[in-house]
Amino acid sequence: MKLNSSVTAFVFPGQGSQTIGMGKTLAEEYTIAREIFSEADAILGFSLSEMMWNGPDTELNDTLNTQSALFLHSFASYQTFTRLFPHFVPATVAGHSLGELSALAAAGAFSFADGLCLVRKRGELMKRAGELAPGGMAAILGVDIPTLEKVCAEASTTDEIAQVANDNCPGQVVISGAKAAVERAMAGAKAAGAKRALPLAVSIAAHSPLMASIQDEWNQAVDSTAMTDPKIPVIGNVHASILKTAEEARADIKAQMQSRVKWTDSIKTMTGMGIHTFVETGTGAVLGGLIKRISSDAQNLPLGTPQDFKALE
Repeated sequence: MKLNSSVTAFVFPGQGSQTIGMGKTLAEEYTIAREIFSEADAILGFSLSEMMWNGPDTELNDTLNTQSALFLHSFASYQTFTRLFPHFVPATVAGHSLGELSALAAAGAFSFADGLCLVRKRGELMKRAGELAPGGMAAILGVDIPTLEKVCAEASTTDEIAQVANDNCPGQVVISGAKAAVERAMAGAKAAGAKRALPLAVSIAAHSPLMASIQDEWNQAVDSTAMTDPKIPVIGNVHASILKTAEEARADIKAQMQSRVKWTDSIKTMTGMGIHTFVETGTGAVLGGLIKRISSDAQNLPLGTPQDFKALE
């Protein structure tokens, strides 16, 4: 085993990391992963695994399915790891946006079945919010957070708000909100020196006030999910601090719906704890790229395919 648990964090990706074929080779190679995919299909009442492995991508990229798919691959990857290396417990875990729920499941805050149902509800509600109040998101490159906060404030009106949604890493920030306000903020960001301002291909304004229409129902879904205190320290998105209790976990994933994902601060919290190895658990290597820009000496390892597991031995 190449990892040192005392300096290792497991991190879990959010939307944007999905891809056709995700988890297929993992399920083919490991019985535990195959069983988890089958369990998910039974819980949901349709073959999510078939969609993940064979598409079509239009269905996989529907937020209703994307969130469940990412959660499933992440959880299957983590459970495979714990089966192969039963005595290894990471020092901490964290996830980006949707990934925070994957991290909480890995930390034992709720069961896989309950977590999958909660994630499915999250996808349903966020899709509905996007239909009730269509908005937009944009990636802004090369502007710092204080400047972008000022730009968003100037671009916002009482009825049209834009705000920082994801502080991904220095020089890469996502803004979210009413489409017109986001467009004004993109122009303002360019005027303030942004290298690029790129609209994202979404109609959902995640992590913004446009999620307010489904907030109460989301809160009810979170409150009705059985939770226990995490068995592994979880770094939450909203405050970039450790979620030690079930109550703190509930509060964070409720607030996250309209609040900023503080990924840069989350990684800094972990490096401040002595973490320098980050294992990206599930699909892709998006987080590894962000982490490298936050902590240049960090070691990033993917963990979603059989080859990734064999590389750890």
